[in-house]
Amino acid sequence: MQPAIDFASPIRNAPLPPRSNQRFARTEPAPAAADPVTTRDGRVLHLRSIEPGDVAALRRCFTRLPAEDIRRRFMHTLTELPEPMARRLCHIDPSTEAAFVLVDDNVAPAELRGVGRIFIDEATDSAEFSVLVEREWTRLGLGAELMRRLVATYRERGLAELWGYVLVENRPMLALCSELGFSSRMVPDEPGVAQITLRL
Repeated sequence: MQPAIDFASPIRNAPLPPRSNQRFARTEPAPAAADPVTTRDGRVLHLRSIEPGDVAALRRCFTRLPAEDIRRRFMHTLTELPEPMARRLCHIDPSTEAAFVLVDDNVAPAELRGVGRIFIDEATDSAEFSVLVEREWTRLGLGAELMRRLVATYRERGLAELWGYVLVENRPMLALCSELGFSSRMVPDEPGVAQITLRL
């Protein structure tokens, strides 16, 4: 006959339950690891994943963009980046998105000088990319750093295709993507727009 269990006696060395204020506490994500990036003129930025706390910096970055750059990125004109849109862009779904920012810690508050992201379409096993660098920080190798990180992420995830739309007037981006192995074709129904594609 097995001995009866005494439910009134505590089990020796049993872990205590968490405190009530810890049981349902929300855990904040750990800060993303950042990699130093040195520009061609010797300045140092940090490349990391985008974070929910980047909303204000992302909106400030948008205000410094010329209308032409905004049109190239969004394919139409925006006068400001609405806060709900900024929050959506900073709160990504890791299963279908990846986004990286170039952070300038040499100013206070820290500013974002560039953003790159991919949106994954699981149905087609492909991802659309976008890259944006502040005008005063272009031609310093930052767009290339963001594109290399996006291409590496695309390869790590084993996706079949990475693609994006680029205005044909945006020659620096087209040249960069050509160096990275992308092919290019004109979009039939969109004059002045090229679709560039990289296949694994």
